[in-house]
Amino acid sequence: MAPYAVSNGQVERPVRASSSRRHKERRERMDAEEETERTNPPRRSTHSRRNSTARPPTAGDATAGSTPRSSRPSTSGRTPRSTRNSTSGPRPTAKPSLTTPRAVPRAATAATASNSTPRSARDSSRSNKDSPARRPSRPTVTTVPRDPARTRRSERRDHPEPEREAFIPAEIRHHSRDAELDGAPDGIDRPKDKREGERKKGKKRKSAAGAAASAAHNKHHRSKSKDKRVKEKAALLGAGDEEQGPRERKKRLNCGKCFWLLVAASVLLLIILIPVGVLVIGKKKDNGANGDPALGLGKGGEESNIDSIDPSSIPTDAKGTKLDPFTWLDTKDFNLTYTAQTVGGLSVMGLFDDYDDSTRANSNVPPLTETFPYGKTPIRGVNVGGWLLVEPFITPSFFEGYSENMGVVDEYTLSKKLGPKTAKETMEKHYSTFVTETTFKEIRDAGLDHVRFPFGYWAVMTLEGDSFVPDVSWRYLLRGIEWARKYGLRVKLDLHSVPGGANGWNHSGREGVLGWLIGKNGDANGEKTLKIHTQLATFFAQPRYKNIVTMYGLVNEPKMITLDPDKVISWTEQAYDVVRAAGYKGQIIFGDGFRGLSKWKGVFAGKSGMLLDVHQYTIFNTNQLSLSHSDKIKFACTTWATEMESSLDTSTGFGPTMVGEWGQADTDCTKYLNNVGVGTRWEGNFFVESTGETIDKPSCNGGKNCSCEKANADPSDYSREYIQFLKTFAEAQMDSFEKGWGWMYWTWDTESATQWSYKKSIAAGIIPKVASERDFSCETSIPDFASLGLPETY
Repeated sequence: MAPYAVSNGQVERPVRASSSRRHKERRERMDAEEETERTNPPRRSTHSRRNSTARPPTAGDATAGSTPRSSRPSTSGRTPRSTRNSTSGPRPTAKPSLTTPRAVPRAATAATASNSTPRSARDSSRSNKDSPARRPSRPTVTTVPRDPARTRRSERRDHPEPEREAFIPAEIRHHSRDAELDGAPDGIDRPKDKREGERKKGKKRKSAAGAAASAAHNKHHRSKSKDKRVKEKAALLGAGDEEQGPRERKKRLNCGKCFWLLVAASVLLLIILIPVGVLVIGKKKDNGANGDPALGLGKGGEESNIDSIDPSSIPTDAKGTKLDPFTWLDTKDFNLTYTAQTVGGLSVMGLFDDYDDSTRANSNVPPLTETFPYGKTPIRGVNVGGWLLVEPFITPSFFEGYSENMGVVDEYTLSKKLGPKTAKETMEKHYSTFVTETTFKEIRDAGLDHVRFPFGYWAVMTLEGDSFVPDVSWRYLLRGIEWARKYGLRVKLDLHSVPGGANGWNHSGREGVLGWLIGKNGDANGEKTLKIHTQLATFFAQPRYKNIVTMYGLVNEPKMITLDPDKVISWTEQAYDVVRAAGYKGQIIFGDGFRGLSKWKGVFAGKSGMLLDVHQYTIFNTNQLSLSHSDKIKFACTTWATEMESSLDTSTGFGPTMVGEWGQADTDCTKYLNNVGVGTRWEGNFFVESTGETIDKPSCNGGKNCSCEKANADPSDYSREYIQFLKTFAEAQMDSFEKGWGWMYWTWDTESATQWSYKKSIAAGIIPKVASERDFSCETSIPDFASLGLPETY
């Protein structure tokens, strides 16, 4: 029933007769064929799927009164056997188009027809050349038999035929539409029963010619080929999908729509997933608290908007607690999705899951993804002091409203005076505003590459009787670290205050209290501090902090001139073991304890990755304070530089050494620097009631007329010589400290003390705008500031 005839080497399509006549002819032809096959049943095909051989015409073929198949035109939908089974002629190797015959050059088509079609078939075609059912030749199509169900739409519209479902055999009506859409090439069987399906899986797909031969021998088998069933149905209905029943047409149309919808959905899904996959690969994920969607961690964006959070998502028992974002003053850059997850007992609430370590602070240092070459490349950093632990001289506004007899002199007494509710509101407002994302951008722009984060133990532990605001500063610490990461700045954690107090100064949170490793509760406080380090080290051993928190401080400025040095050293060894056992692999920092650098030679032998931290100031020692301006620069370039070099040499000192605090202020005139209500050494009115320490003589060079007026003046009133001195003094210290592992300036900003603020010093021109771009080095001559007209009285 194929609609093609071959003539003169070309494949031609006969002209259709009228619909009713053609239908009648087809029915008569089909009845005749069925009668013939009942009397001469065909043998079961034994052809190979691909290498079928031609079968010569049999007697049964002639007996049926029909033209031998090798010579008659194909009008019943069968390709001539000699053509289908030919091993010498070309075979179709690709699936024909579902809409049009595949075009080939005219010469190739003629060659194919002449080589693959027996002479008898070509002669028969020529004998029918003038047949009235013949259509004009189609010059550029292949000899592959064409499925009538795939007739071009334009042709179907030219010859519409009525639907005749009454004549559709039952086996065609129950034909599975899935088989029609399985994409099989013309002439290839698609078995319906289990046996044929298994045979299909075990062998290669039939060639078009071999499959057609097999179909001819097995048309009454219950696993009739899809193409034969489709062709029989097309013979009854006419030809074309548009002449099928309305139910089938609608079903096929709907499934077609479904198919393209699925394709569109798949493409859309790929568009979404591929960038997300790249994003996930480009950004590192933590294997613990972060990276698990069940923890409520997010990717950024809406989670920082409290309006996007459903209040009912906060469990009842968490409402009003530190885990309730509706109680937070500041939600910027916090993940507000609730989670009770902890690492090391410390909350991850507020953290986003994603982070990017590809940034670098400047061209002098490697990006965060690469190891910082400590000892080879100098550390150039700054502290964010007075932020997570309030210091009176950095933020004097907290203390100016109280008289001296009220005893508000530090964060402990301030919080106690305010009360829990007001203290929380006051401290959180300070945490939120004193250091912002802009802070870290400005630090990066100043050519710095490290930030030291001083914080108090109350960020992670609450002690009975404490007035410190608990827990709140913890999430601000974590957010600050993420901001540092954003600008390529590495972080040094600094536990600036420990239970009991390690030095008794106000910058430890509580003035006059020294109860760490000393006194009745000293050992217990030492154990509590070890517990804090177990938690902190476990938390910051997470992979997300590997590249960013590269330095870990154990305790700030233990007062070893009062504490038992051996006890402090023993505790430090325990703390080292605790931190390493928790998995932290960065540098572990211990303070010199005011013993002097030479005293640390040979201590902590065998404990790798330890770094000695010394804090260098000239203003808390009256002998240094009384040096002239030029001599202070000389002291920095000689004495401090020599000490650093000696400490680096393990034959004379500890080894790795850095300066964790320093400044260029040359007086102790800054308000509240020595404590609230305490005078200055510079002017000779220094008195500390708790210790009885008194300095009643001026300490400026010459000891006369020492005044704090010029030192505390607005920078716009500084003389040119004073500006030059302050900048030179700063650059001399930078140069000296880089003889060791480097330095971290104290501090980034203050409310009003310019000489203690790196940020304000840049604006005033008394420190380099970019840390690595300096005008002075210790190798150049030191100016004589007295001869330049700078008074020694300020």
